[in-house]
Amino acid sequence: MKWTRGTRNDDVVDVRGRKAPAGRIAAGGIGVTILVVVVSQLLGVDISGLFGGGGGGGTQQAQPTSNTPEPPQGPDPDAELVDFIRFVVTDIQDSFALEFKAAGREYRRAKLLVFRDVIETPCGRSSAAIGPFYCPGDQQAYIDLSFFRELKSRFGAPGDFAQAYVLAHEIGHHLQTLDHVERETARLRKRESRNAASVRQELQADCYAGVWGAAAQGKHLLELGDLEEALRAAQAIGDDRLQKQAGVDVDPETFTHGTSAQRMKWFRRGFDSGKLAACDTFSASDL
Repeated sequence: MKWTRGTRNDDVVDVRGRKAPAGRIAAGGIGVTILVVVVSQLLGVDISGLFGGGGGGGTQQAQPTSNTPEPPQGPDPDAELVDFIRFVVTDIQDSFALEFKAAGREYRRAKLLVFRDVIETPCGRSSAAIGPFYCPGDQQAYIDLSFFRELKSRFGAPGDFAQAYVLAHEIGHHLQTLDHVERETARLRKRESRNAASVRQELQADCYAGVWGAAAQGKHLLELGDLEEALRAAQAIGDDRLQKQAGVDVDPETFTHGTSAQRMKWFRRGFDSGKLAACDTFSASDL
């Protein structure tokens, strides 16, 4: 992916130097860790509530996270990666702002906090093991950079556009907050199930990520192989693939994010259409 170094973006807040107090653990957004899948399968635990809305169950008892930057002290081996994130998140939100403006709406920008190990949020205390997530309680996304290393080494999905897909998915959850999608999700939970509603919500965020990908392509930011990187990442973190990788039986009733095929399909639908309106997973009869 072509990107510009030195992009200023106050929406990306580096708090990797901050220490978080002990507290309740929140859950992740773009994909569950194998450990969480294994535990839930073996114990028969319903973890779907942990993943609704892209990470966390809305506002809880935790205090909001401060947006005061606290970068790490000394040499930073991830400085270039943070620089990349600033560029990508700027472009993602600029693109979505244009979509909103064309529809006669005002876009309210989200913050993305880059943390290390653990962080306290209104959705609870989150661990790096959970992966990136979005908290509707403060309309902020969160990521520990170790997830990108996991994406490459454990899930076999390397590449900077794979990383960009992850970021666009989480900002996609912010669009859902602005559109009050949680109302539709709550309605579907009464008709279908908590997990089924969560899958539709996650696939829509994948589709929104694809819409941004189309906008990036229109600006000639994509390079040869970038689209394949994003699709490989979507495939790598499908619920069925994660369960197979964890060595447990694949059980569609426990899915919270969708299969590999579904995640690829909806990212591609957003990419091919370039339109947010194409991402209505809640009305789709065939996901």
